[in-house]
Amino acid sequence: MSDTNEHLDKLMQELRRGTLTIGVLSQLFEPQYGYSLVASLEERNFHVEPGTLYPLLRRLEKQGLLESKWDTNEARPRKYYLLSETGKEVFTQLVDEWKSMVGSLENLLQNKGGS
Repeated sequence: MSDTNEHLDKLMQELRRGTLTIGVLSQLFEPQYGYSLVASLEERNFHVEPGTLYPLLRRLEKQGLLESKWDTNEARPRKYYLLSETGKEVFTQLVDEWKSMVGSLENLLQNKGGS
């Protein structure tokens, strides 16, 4: 792999990492377990590796943005995640900040090439 491709891959990874939290939180207004969340995101062309998702879910829960509950009624117990009230407030603020950033970037990028 060329240096340019390596640098681009790293930058793309950083860009995606910055959007991951908003993407995940957007799907947790209804309870979801890990696999259903991965599938829901994939359906919307938002790819996330399970190895990235589960640590993020634990971190968001520890921060008080998510609540979780185990469902042991099925053959395989599943941990369901749901936005807490704080999580809903934080999500709204993140979306507002995201929209502001996108608007600023669009303004900067006008007539600068790219797509």
